[in-house]
Amino acid sequence: MAAPMELYCWAGGWGLPSVDPDCLAVLTYARFTGAPLKVHKITNPWRSPSGTLPALKTKDEGIISDTQQIITHLRKQKFNADYDLSARQGADTLAFVSLLQEKLLPVLIHTFWVDAKNYVEHTRKWYGEAIPFPLNFFLPGRMQKRQLERLQMVCGENCLDNEEELEKELYREARECLTLLSQRLGRQKFFFGDSPASLDAIVFSHLAPLLKAKLPNGKFQQHLKSLPNLCNYCTSILSLYFPWDEGDPPPSVPKAAAGDGSDAEEEPYKRRNQVLSVLVGLVAMVGYALLTGIVSVQKQQPRPGGPRAIALEEEEEEEEE
Repeated sequence: MAAPMELYCWAGGWGLPSVDPDCLAVLTYARFTGAPLKVHKITNPWRSPSGTLPALKTKDEGIISDTQQIITHLRKQKFNADYDLSARQGADTLAFVSLLQEKLLPVLIHTFWVDAKNYVEHTRKWYGEAIPFPLNFFLPGRMQKRQLERLQMVCGENCLDNEEELEKELYREARECLTLLSQRLGRQKFFFGDSPASLDAIVFSHLAPLLKAKLPNGKFQQHLKSLPNLCNYCTSILSLYFPWDEGDPPPSVPKAAAGDGSDAEEEPYKRRNQVLSVLVGLVAMVGYALLTGIVSVQKQQPRPGGPRAIALEEEEEEEEE
């Protein structure tokens, strides 16, 4: 029997199998199709073979890190959620996915990573507590920077110059997008009837974090909650395909019996990551000491009394002068 494909993704939280929309999309698509994945839910991206999440480790194509490419690979392996769609429905899928990327994704980035209150009290707090020391000191900030760059790719390089105007524009377009999705879904179980498709995985991965996160500033979240069919849609997918909290098997179920083959204890890159963690810790501590002035490097002329070590007390005295 061939070894199963291995998926590395962010761990669950907020009642979701993964807190990251990209990871959530892949996990959901895999559940829809029954793809036999061995899932590693982790909180340290450096444990991923690519250094990023999600990442799919395959036998034939190596490591795949792009969400859409992972879904395409699963289709090639005959796990195709869109097999029964008509040409018209396939075209609708492409149109709605494009709409989500242009109208809904930017407001999600703004809500979780740009809005100061949400970022400090919710997003950074969760990742800071989940990511192991010492990576939790700088990885959340690096992730925020990457998300801002992602936002600028969609909205333009100067979009953050006027954040108040940007927020108004993003929220207006996203509300229209949610209303359109609500109208398109109607009373159906899924967007194309009684069976889920790839569009459902993408829509769910965008809506569920917004619905489930406990945001201190939930202005846009309230608009989603005002659309009951979209809320019920997310709740239904969670109960049908992730019937346990946060997507992890309950304590009474052995992990070997879990459908996704999760194996949080296996660390194929353990030695590499241990070395990197130690190096990062040292660099972080030295950098902090230099930036805060606890330690400084000064060039001094030799004195007749011989070389002299630079003491912290001496630095303080020089600063006072």
